Amino acid sequence: MNASAVSATPTLLAPTSEEIFAAHEGGKLRVELSSPIDSKRDLSIAYTPGVAEVSRAIHNDPTLAGPYTWASRLVVVVSDGTAVLGLGDIGPAASLPVMEGKSALFQRFAGLNSIPLVLDTTDVDEIVETLVRLRHSFGAVNLEDISAPRCFELEAKVIEALDMPVMHDDQHGTAVVVLAALTNAAKVVGRDITSLRVVISGAGAAGLAVAEMLLTAGISDVIILDSRGILSVDRTDMYDVKERFAARSNPRNVVGGPVQAFENADVYIGVSSGQVEESLLATMSSDAMIFAMANPTPEVHPDVAIKYARIVATGRSDFPNQINNVLAFPGIFRGALDAGARRITPDMKLAAAHAIAGIVGDDLAADYIIPSPLDERVALAVAAAVMAAVERE
Repeated sequence: MNASAVSATPTLLAPTSEEIFAAHEGGKLRVELSSPIDSKRDLSIAYTPGVAEVSRAIHNDPTLAGPYTWASRLVVVVSDGTAVLGLGDIGPAASLPVMEGKSALFQRFAGLNSIPLVLDTTDVDEIVETLVRLRHSFGAVNLEDISAPRCFELEAKVIEALDMPVMHDDQHGTAVVVLAALTNAAKVVGRDITSLRVVISGAGAAGLAVAEMLLTAGISDVIILDSRGILSVDRTDMYDVKERFAARSNPRNVVGGPVQAFENADVYIGVSSGQVEESLLATMSSDAMIFAMANPTPEVHPDVAIKYARIVATGRSDFPNQINNVLAFPGIFRGALDAGARRITPDMKLAAAHAIAGIVGDDLAADYIIPSPLDERVALAVAAAVMAAVERE
């Protein structure tokens, strides 16, 4: 195997603690005016008496809130702080810097206004009720860092309650980028993506969403591992969401644990913090693909993975093929809002994945299966693909 495909030398200097805290001092967001207020006339237009004319118009025709307020272009980033990055349940206050960062990415990559909203409750119905009461203040909801299995119920209830785009990015943003990367990885090794045998380690929000996305894309042989082993119809210790996935995946009805799952697998996708024994990698098929996405410590270090795999991807920026949600969520929400969509559908997510994969183009290689998160082309391409999917629907 060509070990040069993965470099063990970081390409970025790690930021110092002083730099990090300095960048976060006072928060990462601020409100800026879209029109100046430099004179009494400006003031009378922006506020009283002029604003009353706009309010009366919206009262008479609520659809005018779209063009004459910022709500229709505002994404609210909502979290209860129960599953934050690799930190776990740290609560709403400690999660706010992360949600501010997410809002900043919406502005930076999609030109969308965004504000964080951290809630001091973990009750699903209370969160839904809060968003319903605030629904006139925003145009879309990005659910973030909410623990499983509550996140599944919460997303479904918020989608049902609000007539606007809603997406739990930990689930679907991850899944979209994984499918994009896997689409190109399969091309590199000369495989039909639907023929791949895939193992997913982690049956939480991200793992089950990735499984859903791969099944939707036509990959039928998907084995999902949780902390107790392979999800299979023979198990009796799973909650309802896992039971549904056990019935839809694992067509060969493989039972057991990692040893049985890894045998002759073509793809390993890691979305858990558990480490993978090197001996398991040796049992995978030739031209294997390893996506070890845990941060900051991948389930398999790239230097080890490359000994057994043709393609290696991680969630880190200091190795090739970074699987990063920022490739997906800004463009998905921009496209959904531009198209006036009321839902984010599976077809829209598939379109987003194909758009991300397509950016790579003729430069496709083992160490370049996915664009850089800083590639300016990505969000616009994803938004255009999502809008086209809305038109087809």
